[in-house]
Amino acid sequence: MKTTVLITGGNKGIGLALTKAFLALEYRIIVVARNFTDFAYENEVECLEYDLTDVENIPQLVASMGKIDILINNAGAMYSLPYNDYPRERVNSMLKLNLEAPIKLIEECVKTGGTTRVVNNASVAAYTGHPDIWYGMTKAALVNATKSFAKIYQGNVIINAVAPSPVDTDMQKVNTPERKEAFKKSVITGRFATADEVAKTIVWLATESPEYINGTTVDINNGSYMR
Repeated sequence: MKTTVLITGGNKGIGLALTKAFLALEYRIIVVARNFTDFAYENEVECLEYDLTDVENIPQLVASMGKIDILINNAGAMYSLPYNDYPRERVNSMLKLNLEAPIKLIEECVKTGGTTRVVNNASVAAYTGHPDIWYGMTKAALVNATKSFAKIYQGNVIINAVAPSPVDTDMQKVNTPERKEAFKKSVITGRFATADEVAKTIVWLATESPEYINGTTVDINNGSYMR
């Protein structure tokens, strides 16, 4: 029986790179996303169209999948709105998608009895702050949740996170050209990370990293934030 990996937001960006990587490993792949427009792998993976801001119905969603061996909480949103002009509905959707949904997915996947590894996609914004303060705060909370769940499950489930700096994906469309150039000047190689670079790190954490790496967040920021 194939190992099953659940990838949220596996239809584009880092998530798409993850889908391709796990296809190469011949895993059973379930992708959860709001839509699958222009998704080229519908015949090779199991596609579940679902809005993860509907946190209350995540238990039913997970129950429909069977045993999940690996969970990758990749889906997320960034709005890049000024803190003093942030619509309440955007705050609510950010909290649900970036924080509440990953936590509920961890809880429910572990209940299936097979989940041994979880990787959460956080952000360097968890440590440095961010113009989109709700984005930064949700990612910081996700890092803390990673540590907390690793302790709760006491090694029975290996839970880690990654904290990438800006990645060359569609999410960069909400950033200004000035902010993009300023970031490139802050890193060693003068460029954004690629989706493949982040995906390779996540796959390693999800499949073969030592079990002693648990409750850890791996930095992927090319020297823009050294700690």
